[in-house]
Amino acid sequence: MLAPMEDVTDTAFRSVIAKHSKGKGGEYVTFTEFTSADGIVFADEKGQRKLRKKLQFEESERPIVAQIFSATPEHIRKAADLVKELGFDGVDINMGCPDRAVEKQGAGASLIKDPKLAQEIIYAAKEGAGCLPVSVKTRIGYEKNELSEWLPTLLETRPAAVTLHARTRKELSKVPARWELIKEAVAIRDSLCSQTLIIGNGDVQNIEHAQQLAEESEADGVMIGRGIFGNPWGMSNYKPTLEEKLEALIEHTKLFEKEFTGTKSFATMRKHFSSYVEGFSGAKELRMQLMKCDMAKEVEKVIRGYQGL
Repeated sequence: MLAPMEDVTDTAFRSVIAKHSKGKGGEYVTFTEFTSADGIVFADEKGQRKLRKKLQFEESERPIVAQIFSATPEHIRKAADLVKELGFDGVDINMGCPDRAVEKQGAGASLIKDPKLAQEIIYAAKEGAGCLPVSVKTRIGYEKNELSEWLPTLLETRPAAVTLHARTRKELSKVPARWELIKEAVAIRDSLCSQTLIIGNGDVQNIEHAQQLAEESEADGVMIGRGIFGNPWGMSNYKPTLEEKLEALIEHTKLFEKEFTGTKSFATMRKHFSSYVEGFSGAKELRMQLMKCDMAKEVEKVIRGYQGL
């Protein structure tokens, strides 16, 4: 699975990944950036346009799941109904985001501390989603490992899948992901005779590493996040050349500009430059030049200059 990552896995990047990974035989499920269900209900016209951009996708990206968040079941129900109308293949509820603004609303990782509300939100999503599968992405606990209590609470609602980031909210990404706890989660699921899929997440380097972790943990699937940065082929076993990566960066930048001019700052693309441009002679200098670019044609000019074209 391709993880939902704010200001990273937008439709531009997802489309580039779909082209290159599926073109090389990759098979995976992709997720949107997380989208506020409260915003879907209350946003004005300008806000709605921005939110709908997050929920924009191309057919090539399928199967695709929309991730939403809120602490209000009725808002989740309405957002899930919209997700269904927009033609997504599933609904995912974020119960793991540690962002303070999200937690202040009672959403994201803070729901780990309110199991009853978490259940109400899942049931509301199911009501709105109709026949679409509803899943949850969360963590192993808030301040400590709470799998033995938290996971059964989620499984009781019969979600299609639970993706577990193998760290607590307190740990953020500051410690190594504890994949032994993904195996423990699988055992808990099996002991309860649940049909819910268990998906592992955290520190996945590439597709080969994902396959290894799946075998070791016995998880039903693995979600790749930062390991996909700068490598649209990353959901397949293909190893691109430097020239291919630089061409993909040009393609990605042009698509981003086409899709998001007026709704997202071009500066958002800069977080991708260091991932595409690393590990070769002259990479640092090329990155420094790219960081000064404010539009796609400037990015292409800098890269063509590096290539001597």
